[in-house]
Amino acid sequence: MKYLLTLVFLLTASMASAQRNIVESLQTRTPGEGIVNIHQDAYITSLIGLRYVNNAATSGSGKTLKARGFRVQVYAGNNSRVARNEATAIANKVKREFPDMPVYTYFQPPRWLCRIGDFKSIEEAHVAMRKLKESGEFKEVAIVREQINIPIE
Repeated sequence: MKYLLTLVFLLTASMASAQRNIVESLQTRTPGEGIVNIHQDAYITSLIGLRYVNNAATSGSGKTLKARGFRVQVYAGNNSRVARNEATAIANKVKREFPDMPVYTYFQPPRWLCRIGDFKSIEEAHVAMRKLKESGEFKEVAIVREQINIPIE
């Protein structure tokens, strides 16, 4: 009896570890429970666990993965219309000086922000920050930790 219980335990543990995602675990038939059938493309199942944002300007396929990373902040103002115009003006200036860097201008209460880049490491952000400082155009330059967009090809 002891060997039979050990065998059953090992089989259920191996079955649980073989299930890769929630779709497969939902479709597992268990005595005494209902039956769930999911009909969908295999591509949808492969996307489970990833966060995507549709942003056609970022990559050719239009999909990006969200991850923790760094950006360089070049402007932080208050919540007035003047601060919004200044953030937009600085964003345009960055786009002219550094056209290859993505620029993000948005309102994060209580202030308007202009941040640059999608850097996976702080070293990459530091290189970009030095370039911005060397241009002499930007005074308020700092590295901030933020959720970034990584293009998927």
